[in-house]
Amino acid sequence: MNQAPLVSNQEKQAVWEAYRRREPVRVPVLLATNPRIILLDPRLNTKRYTFEQYFQDAKVMLDVQLQHAHYRATVLHRYTDDPVGLPDVWQVYTDRQNVYETAFFGAPIIYREGQVPDTLPILDDDHKESIFEQDISDPTKQGFFKESLDLCLRMKELAQGIEFEGRPVRVANYAPTGTDGCLTVGICLRGERLLSDLLVDPDYANRLMGFITQAAINRVYAFRRYWGDESLGVGLADDSVQLISTRTYREMILPHHRRFYDTFLPDKPRGIHLCGDATRHFVTLRDELNVQSFDTGFPVDFGKLRRELGPDVEIMGGPPVADLLHGTPESVYEKSKQILLSGIKEGGRFILREGNNLPPCTPVENLEAMYRACLDYGTY
Repeated sequence: MNQAPLVSNQEKQAVWEAYRRREPVRVPVLLATNPRIILLDPRLNTKRYTFEQYFQDAKVMLDVQLQHAHYRATVLHRYTDDPVGLPDVWQVYTDRQNVYETAFFGAPIIYREGQVPDTLPILDDDHKESIFEQDISDPTKQGFFKESLDLCLRMKELAQGIEFEGRPVRVANYAPTGTDGCLTVGICLRGERLLSDLLVDPDYANRLMGFITQAAINRVYAFRRYWGDESLGVGLADDSVQLISTRTYREMILPHHRRFYDTFLPDKPRGIHLCGDATRHFVTLRDELNVQSFDTGFPVDFGKLRRELGPDVEIMGGPPVADLLHGTPESVYEKSKQILLSGIKEGGRFILREGNNLPPCTPVENLEAMYRACLDYGTY
């Protein structure tokens, strides 16, 4: 698997530097991955670790994290504009996937075979008010986030003084300063009932989403204090907005998103991650919330999206992950070519990537096809 890169480090660096200067020479390519590509791929998970072991055992998490970082550096670098070669320092982190917010609120974590961890709803009609009794003032001192900090500190102890492939290992400070969004977290906690609440009990829906948003704000402040680092950035996603109309988004969800953004990014351009069929909301997000960078999933009509958002908005996206997982190199190449020739490159603010987050067991031949299509059709 350790083949020569398709593009040299110098070329890759030049692509990124030109992109950031707004003088692009080629569309950059990246791949978003996380350790599930190791844990859920029998070819790579030779020690047969489970997600439950990974979540609970600092040594297992460190081992899997290093394997993931090594796989990116020795295999996936060939198909992205990541640097060629091993890093000077292995950067690993405390991974809580997408359950961190709901687990903090008390939702039980479940581990289904062949899947990432998930949580179960806890706010049925008889208990829907119980969440407001929870102390959200400082999550570093209690519950799931305290447990996650303890796990991080154990990982730091294990990594102290060790080397992997001749390089030192550094465990990042655990700092969950993003949010999966008030609607998405709310649905995870309340189930599909929250969608009905938006119509028949909007007062409760607003209180719940406001509470979730306030908890996210408090969490950012708390982790900045804990690590003594005011520079810790923030991020916002809310994939469940694909389930509602733009009118409902404007009336019920946008105010909560605005509060989170305005707290930490006043008068600054913002970015958002939105998987699924959510592009109908993008113009609203641009105009109302000054979102200037969109990380997309699928389905996306890239030419239409560029025409709607204009040349100055950053868009990230590419072939749907199902195409990368199940398609042929020929079909992936053609899909990538279509995207690149759709008009999405206008303005030089497009990054080609999987749409969205690389699935386990994706054939590397399909990743090479996407990258080659960009080398052929992504130039300016």
